Amino acid sequence: MQFKKYTKQRNKSIQGLRSFKDTLPKNIKKVINKKGHIYSETLNNWKYIVGENLFKVCYPRSFKNSNKFGVSTLLVMVRRGHEVDLEYSKKQIMDKMNSFFGYLAVEKLKFISFNDELKILSEENDQEKNVTNKKYQKKINDVKNEKIRKSLLELTKVFKEK
Repeated sequence: MQFKKYTKQRNKSIQGLRSFKDTLPKNIKKVINKKGHIYSETLNNWKYIVGENLFKVCYPRSFKNSNKFGVSTLLVMVRRGHEVDLEYSKKQIMDKMNSFFGYLAVEKLKFISFNDELKILSEENDQEKNVTNKKYQKKINDVKNEKIRKSLLELTKVFKEK
């Protein structure tokens, strides 16, 4: 029996039980090897890795695996003002992650600060001013009866809360 050379199937046949990794297509294997496993496990166990206090002020953003140009790096988003706390515990976080995975998974941590409080305040102010969509806001403003207009605005506020 002859085999075709240019098929998408594996060339070798393996007898017996196969590992899950061997049964996956090549494209999916590349994604899992690049960042899927480490990043998803880091997200699931972030509270255990950094502790209760730092868990409230930071979260992992992305993971870049090592290659010939650089080392494996975990990008962490940090709330402004807490960068120093995270910087002091950087070594402990890397040690905990590497011991969690059982090998040298993360060699470098990068921090990106964000200002969380200003975004929340500006979003709340915008929502109170423009409760309805612009399209419906124009139609409501075109209503001549004052009582009906006010009741429609109240109705949209109730819907927005739900």
